[in-house]
Amino acid sequence: MSHVNKKHGFTLIELMLAMGFVSVLLIAVAMTVMQIANIYNRGVTLKDVNQAGRSLVSELQRSINGNVRFNLADSKHYVSQDWGGRLCLGQYSFIWNYGVAISNTQTHPLNSSRNVYANSAVQLPEIRFIKILDPTDDYCVHPNRTIDPVGAVELLDAGEHSLAIHKFSITTTDGATDMKTQQQLYNISFVIGTNDQDALNDDPKLIKVCKAPNEAGSDVAYCSITQFNTLARAGNSAK
Repeated sequence: MSHVNKKHGFTLIELMLAMGFVSVLLIAVAMTVMQIANIYNRGVTLKDVNQAGRSLVSELQRSINGNVRFNLADSKHYVSQDWGGRLCLGQYSFIWNYGVAISNTQTHPLNSSRNVYANSAVQLPEIRFIKILDPTDDYCVHPNRTIDPVGAVELLDAGEHSLAIHKFSITTTDGATDMKTQQQLYNISFVIGTNDQDALNDDPKLIKVCKAPNEAGSDVAYCSITQFNTLARAGNSAK
């Protein structure tokens, strides 16, 4: 009695269909992983921006709350420039550069007009937002004076996301006082975020916003811009 050994294999069409299905599945998995990675990276960046912003709010509030009233119209206390600014409170001064002035775009006109450290034997990082002892308000009285690096504390760590201030303002009015303590109230507003200028667009309200995903140079994984607003109060005697 003879036995016929029948072996069935896959046809070429079946193999092509199987390979096509596996390819689509792998592409879908890769796209999902990339999307999850982008969401994760964006979340980490947003966390760093918010943490840096809250730290600056706390530092500014502490310094102003421990100070006497000061007149913002007097350049002895507040200097605002296109590339940054200086806020002098009688004990400590805050000095900052905007992101566009410290960006890698060396051809930008603001690159040559930023706040810089005085000549030093070692190369120092760019000034982002520093706090420095300045009991005579000298850095505001002389707004073009270079900064002595001794005693300067950088409050805005660039980190791996190159964080920077994009806008800063402090305002008050004569009638802006606390009804109970009669302390002067100051409104502080600033915009902080990543500093890849190619991934940012100008915005009338925030100064800078992240480009939309379909725009050239956009960085949906890392770009993050946030505005902070807070109130601080100073003592009831004039300065």
